[in-house]
Amino acid sequence: MYSKENLSELGEFLRECRAQLSPRTVGLPESEASRRVPGLRREEVAQLVGISTHSYARLEQGRASAPRSVLAALVRVLHLDDDQRDHLFELAASDEYEPRRRPAQKVHPQLRRILDELTTTPALVLGRHLDILAWNPLAAALLTDFDLVPEKKRNYARLLFTDPAFRELYLDWRTNARTCVAHLRLEAARCPGDPGMAALVGELSVIDADFRQWWAGRQMTGLRMGTKRLRHPLVGDLTLDWDSLTCTADPAQKLVISTADPGTPSHDGLLFLASWTADRHTPARDAAA
Repeated sequence: MYSKENLSELGEFLRECRAQLSPRTVGLPESEASRRVPGLRREEVAQLVGISTHSYARLEQGRASAPRSVLAALVRVLHLDDDQRDHLFELAASDEYEPRRRPAQKVHPQLRRILDELTTTPALVLGRHLDILAWNPLAAALLTDFDLVPEKKRNYARLLFTDPAFRELYLDWRTNARTCVAHLRLEAARCPGDPGMAALVGELSVIDADFRQWWAGRQMTGLRMGTKRLRHPLVGDLTLDWDSLTCTADPAQKLVISTADPGTPSHDGLLFLASWTADRHTPARDAAA
């Protein structure tokens, strides 16, 4: 069985990727005739993949899935990057997801120990739907006092789109917010019909016009690492590189850390903030505390 929702998403994703390419990009001769729509034509993609135009049209119409060999060819033809490739294969997965209640996540003990050891590096543990499962004192000092956020509202995407103070921290808010939406879309592809995801997306779509627009798009880049620029009220402007590490024991949990190059003002700012945090004797916390 294939999820109808996923097949529809797969079709939209293929159309979006096809529209981003030109004949020259894929080695086809340019035609002087004007094109009614931007990008490659369906028949051109089908020819390059090695399937009939009818078969490819069914993919874009959300009426069929494809074997791995065809998906692999689509990755090559559409020039997909690693994140887009993963998204394509998630959408084409054949195991239909059945919505069900899942127990509340708790931070994995190993990740908890890592957080305790990271005294000069801001770190968060994010779970399903980007729920904030745990944080170290420096992450709270850098971003917000998560203890003051009700547990049911303690979600990174929700804070980024709905909390004015959290939003104002980010000098490049739009870049970080779009990456956040891409993370949510990738998870939605893994678990179509997830009621928690549907509720979060519905809430943010009503509240924020940018979220509505980006959710309808297909950006899938910058999901594993990136750079963020913050304006902190205590230490000023910071440029931090972030990276996410997936927990092997529970792939639904990710440790997200932020660092700065040693010797830079941003690194000095983190060290000052860490010292200030240590003076307050703030213990590491998690959502269950």
